[in-house]
Formats: sequence, structure tokens, C-alpha cells
Amino acid sequence: MKKKVIEFSNFSFKYNSQQNPTLKNINLDIYEGEKILILGESGCGKSTLCNTINGLAPFFYKGEITGSFKIKGRDIKDLSIFEISKMVGTVLQDPDNQFISLTTAEDMAFKLENLCVDNKKMHEKVLEVSKLVGIDKFLNSNPHNLSGGQKQRVTLGGVIIDDIDILLFDEPLASLDPKTSENTIKLINKITEKTNKTVIIIEHRLEDMLKLNLDRIVLFSDGEIIFNGSPNSLLSSDLLKSCGIRSPLYLTALEYGGFNVHNQNNLDNLGKMDTKEISPYVKDFYNNNPSYTYVKDFSSPLLSCKNIEFSYNKDRKIIDDVSFNVYENELLCIVGKNGAGKSTISKLMCGFMKNNGGEFIYDGKNINDYTIFQRSQIIGYVMQNPNQMISHTNIFDEVAFALKNLNLSSEEIKQRVFEVLKICGLYEMRNWPICALSFGQKRRVTIASVLVMNTKILILDEPTAGQDFKHYTQIMEFLKHLTNHGITIIIITHDMHLLLEYADRCIVLSDGKKIGDDTPSKILSNDEIINNANLRRTSLHELSIKCDINDTEDFINKFITYDRSIRNK
Repeated sequence: MKKKVIEFSNFSFKYNSQQNPTLKNINLDIYEGEKILILGESGCGKSTLCNTINGLAPFFYKGEITGSFKIKGRDIKDLSIFEISKMVGTVLQDPDNQFISLTTAEDMAFKLENLCVDNKKMHEKVLEVSKLVGIDKFLNSNPHNLSGGQKQRVTLGGVIIDDIDILLFDEPLASLDPKTSENTIKLINKITEKTNKTVIIIEHRLEDMLKLNLDRIVLFSDGEIIFNGSPNSLLSSDLLKSCGIRSPLYLTALEYGGFNVHNQNNLDNLGKMDTKEISPYVKDFYNNNPSYTYVKDFSSPLLSCKNIEFSYNKDRKIIDDVSFNVYENELLCIVGKNGAGKSTISKLMCGFMKNNGGEFIYDGKNINDYTIFQRSQIIGYVMQNPNQMISHTNIFDEVAFALKNLNLSSEEIKQRVFEVLKICGLYEMRNWPICALSFGQKRRVTIASVLVMNTKILILDEPTAGQDFKHYTQIMEFLKHLTNHGITIIIITHDMHLLLEYADRCIVLSDGKKIGDDTPSKILSNDEIINNANLRRTSLHELSIKCDINDTEDFINKFITYDRSIRNK
């Protein structure tokens, strides 16, 4: 019989700064060697559970505990955070926050050095673990200069270097491109196959996590566990919808075709589902729904990027002869693998960096020589984390800040701020303190502070990263709404769901070059582009092949069309 490594018994936790408990009466046992997914919408208590398991709560995040929590049979109240760190290793969603050394080898060896391990044994252990996680060829590299997937491997190696038994992953896929996400999942599977480690993962991406062959999913809502069972049992229930969690795309498509998921088997593995049983529903959906035809006036682009080049040195071009147009009122996505040049091209558009070659043409005018301030009145940039942009305590003052620098009258400032706050759905909150806002509302404030400058193009860097389905939908519907107000939206993203559901068009970059410029359905049906840009086929592609639908691109197109009609009702 397997041993219990985590035991919560009538456990509750209340932060000192809050009036009510965040975790309420938790009863949960996790066994040696299990792979567990902790699922739930933002604010449900997932992160607090994570902080409890690794000891950050209550050692760093102070609070009150009731009930019992044991790690490997020892009560948390009798353990120091150092003792907990010997049993639980945490891999954060941002690997850069965990690096402390100048080389990969030194970073992985850091914990062993603190434990005064013999130098020879330390070198042997670093080499052994680096081979296990597939980073042995980069031991002398600076970890900060590695790709996103390689950084995750270094972090994981540093966590398991001293044979830790419990691995805790906090949103491990949040900043990774689709292919690297897939490789990270394979790596976690490899670790669990070769060792008997217990893996606990906190993630929003349910469909991706199903590839981990999970033992159980624990679903949280409002600080309580409302489901604790197999992935198939959860998928065959109505709990995902009631908790605002996205179902896998293939199940959504099946349900659109009239398939009843209740009491079905193998819902967590499309490959094992009965083809004869599901094919009639898929074909019925395909044959009875129209395709979306993308209609756009391509005669006069709003912004043209012509033969853009950029490099930090002469050895390698970061952006290499990239050309594309941006059209009025469209929602354009820029995708590609980590390090492809997506963020660089957006910074060049804004003037944060100067291109070495090529031209930016806005409304027929060359803007290469425009200052950052002049560019800001055309193109606005919204960072991934709104807290990095906010500098005032009050919503009105934050949005009005840029206008005050233009020496406008107070009445004109007030009028422009009120107008943009109404567009962004913040007018009723105009006098609120920003600290009282949710993360999504803060993001709207940062968008409003850019739009108030009458910018025509808005660039957003990963606006949905780390967002649950509810908040993802809110921010994306809001951005789509802005395109109806004369704003062109450019989104840098790794999210293939976003691409399918919202993008009018997609630019694909790979190693600094443009390799694709088309509609999402065409991009995600092109094998060459998918392979070169570290994209990934969606499960819709697999579903169409499984059910003998010849035109996969058309099937995906029809799904997008129908899905949009459902959301727009």
C-alpha cells in the first residue's frame, strides 16, 4: 500500500490581512508517486494551498491555521521551513526568479553546496541530474540566456538535485510556447516514470495537463474542495462549466455536435474514445454549419512594417527582413517560439528600440524618426503585468497622467478620461483606489491609460497568461469590443485557444523571420509552419482525422465560426 505524503485534515488557513479564511475545511490525502492536478478559477485558493504545502504560508505569508496538515507524517507545526524544503521542491512559473548563479551547473549545485556535499559527489550528481532533465549540454551556459523550456529544465534540475520526494509546479506552462509546453509535460512524465516522486501541479490549462496521465484532479471553488477524483469523472460532469473552467476543445466540438458527455468513458483521452460512437456527431456538426469567410479591406494598411531588421551585434540578426501590414480595426496575433523575435518587433514598432534597417509606415507616413513620445500617440504598449505600469493610487489620476504632461486644460483632460473610462467599463469606478481592483480591472486601467492618448494601435504582451477561463474571456471580449471603437489590437501570445477564438489574422515568426501571415485556421493546418514555429496542432485536428473528415482546415474554420456565434449571443 502506498504511503501518504500529504495529509490535510479539517484544515483552514486565514491570512492575517483578511477577515475570512482562504482555505476552508480541507480534507485531502496525496500518496507517494501520484500525479495530482489542482484546478480552479482565480481566487479559489489554489495558490494558498501551494504556499501551504511548500511552507511559505505561514512562514512568509503570515496567517492562522486550524485543523491539521502533515508532510510525510510530520505535522507542519513541528517543522521549520528548511525542513519542509528538504521534502518539497517548488518550480515557479517564471524560472528567472529562481536563478541565483552565473552558470547552469552552479545553479543546479547551489542546494548541494549549502548542504556541504563533497565536491566530487556534487559534480557527479549535477551531471546525473542534468542528463535526466536533458540540460547536460548547457552546464557552462548562463541560465538567463537559455530558452524558456531550457530554463524550466534547469529549475527542475535544481529542485530534484538532492532527491526531493515531492515536486510542486506552480503554472509551469504559463510563459512557454506550445511545443515547449508539450516538451515540459513529457519531461515531467519522464521524471515520474524513472523515479517515485509525487507531483502536484497548479495549472489553468486542463487540456494540456491531461497528457500527464493524471491520477486525480482536485477542483477548488471558493476555498473548498468540490471534486476529488479521476479526470474522466470530472469531464463527464457539469462542474467545469459551473466553475468557469475551459473544457478540452475536442469535447467542446463533440458537445456542439450533440454528443452527451455524461457517463462516458475515456473522455480524458481522445485517442481511446470510440470512433464509431463519436463520428456521427462530429460529421453532423461539420455538415450542418457554415465556414467563416474572412473579409477585410486590404487596399490601405494602417501600419506597414517593411523589411525590418534589428540586431544587438553583427553576429546574429534578431529581426531579419520582416515585412507585414496591420489593418484598421483588426485583432492581429503575433506567434512563434520563445526567442523568435515577437517582443522585439513590438518594441521596434513602439520606438523603444531603433531598427537597423527597413521602414515603419503609418497612414502613408514614414515614422522611423518619430520619438517614443510621438509614437505613443499612434501605438500604445501594454505590459503583461499591470502592476509594472501603474504609478498612481487613484484610477482617474492614473488614466489622466499622460494627458497632464501635454499641458491640456483640466476640462479637456476630464472629458477625455471620462470618455475612455466609459469605453473600458471603468467610469463608475473612476474615483476608486487602484488597490481595490482585481487583476483584470487593473489591466483595463493600464489599457485606458494608453487609449486616452488617442492611440490607434494597441499592442498587448500575453494579456491572458495565467488567467482562468472566466477572466480570459472577460479580457478578450473587452479587447474585441475595442476593435468596434476604431482600435486595432495586436496581441503577442503563445495561446493557441486565443488564436482560434479571437484572432482575425496571424503573423508567425521563427528565428527572426516571418514564416506565416494568414487566418488562424490556415496557420494551424500548415505542418511546416507548426514545426518551424514551435506551434502545436489543436485537438480539433486530431478529432477531424479520427472521424475521417478530409478538410481539417475547413473543420477548424467551422468550429471557430460556431464558437464565436455562441459567445456573441
